Amino acid sequence: MTPADLTVLLLPGWQGSGPRHWQSLWEQRHGDRRVQQHDWDTPLRGDWLCQLETAVLEAREPVLLAAHSLGCHLVSAWANASRHTGRVCGALLVAPPDLDQPTLPAALHSWRPATARPLPFPAHLVYSSNDPFCTISAASRLASAWGARQTDAGPLGHINTDSELGDWPQGRAWLLELATPAIASSTPNQAARHP
Repeated sequence: MTPADLTVLLLPGWQGSGPRHWQSLWEQRHGDRRVQQHDWDTPLRGDWLCQLETAVLEAREPVLLAAHSLGCHLVSAWANASRHTGRVCGALLVAPPDLDQPTLPAALHSWRPATARPLPFPAHLVYSSNDPFCTISAASRLASAWGARQTDAGPLGHINTDSELGDWPQGRAWLLELATPAIASSTPNQAARHP
């Protein structure tokens, strides 16, 4: 197995990801699949969960999840409810918002409280030191609750289009690192191939 054999599902956050967002560029350049939602502006939790469940079941295994913003909370809520988490080999969780912040938009209130259980697959949470929607301490609490490795990416705002990351090679490298164990376990060792 190689990275090309993986299915990458892109999980944008509230209001989706625009054409210059790193998720959109990954979709164009790597053939990743965006999980489409019926309503990006009024994110109904149950509906979003159903869309992700369908996408995971339709995808070729193993699956990698690349989530941004509210998409990170989607991963956590889905993993807590689905019986098919074994199809996923890892999740990159980028800039999750703090659902407890007092200025949380009303459209997102139905996502409270955040699911706070360890994820059943490897995860890497990447946060920004100056994200307007999540403090460093809140991001660290989410990473701990989800059992995710955490990385401070520096002052990148919400790690979105405004951050001007282009196709964000560092993020891609972090995503593919999560697949390394799955790739290694599917590759016969040299002794098996050459007795």
